[in-house]
Amino acid sequence: MIVLIGSGGHAKVVLDALFAGGTPARDVRIRDGDAGRIGSRLFDIAVEGPELHPALTGMPVHVAIGSCSARETLYEALVGIGAIAHSIFHPAAIVAASATVRAGLFAAAGAVIGPGATIEQGVIVNHNAVVDHDCVVGPCCHIGPGALLGGGVRIGAGTLVGAGACILPGVTIGANAVVGAGAAVTRDVPAGETWVGVPAGKTVGQ
Repeated sequence: MIVLIGSGGHAKVVLDALFAGGTPARDVRIRDGDAGRIGSRLFDIAVEGPELHPALTGMPVHVAIGSCSARETLYEALVGIGAIAHSIFHPAAIVAASATVRAGLFAAAGAVIGPGATIEQGVIVNHNAVVDHDCVVGPCCHIGPGALLGGGVRIGAGTLVGAGACILPGVTIGANAVVGAGAAVTRDVPAGETWVGVPAGKTVGQ
């Protein structure tokens, strides 16, 4: 049995990966903190609430929410009540044997995690995203669909790398930064900043 936290669009992707890997619907439960979603069904699985409950103590859980900050908050709370963060890999994801991955990782279909890479807790490596050799991705980051991290890239905690973005080898992205969709990052990005464009630069007004 595994419990998913969240019932939005990203939860559909996570459920699809579970089903593709052979997990039957009867072995999945879904919980959500949104009162409007409780009692609904996702892929014919009932959505229960609240998202945090003493019954989750000792249970494998996966936070199926795209928001980096929400995942961080929920994993901290879930571990605090004794739940066990659980990673989910689509069978079409590729993870090098020498990579190090922490609990709570989601690797979608087509995701590639290269040799020597380190992926910390609660990270999403979305569809067709590539985390190349020797990268370090901090806790609760989201590497968007089709994004590419060149070799040796370092990503700070809670950072979003948008769909189709390209981070050149050896670049460091600070914590809680945002790299816009399609951006090409050629130099280091400070923590908390939003960078967009080709080549990427800091957005006006920050």
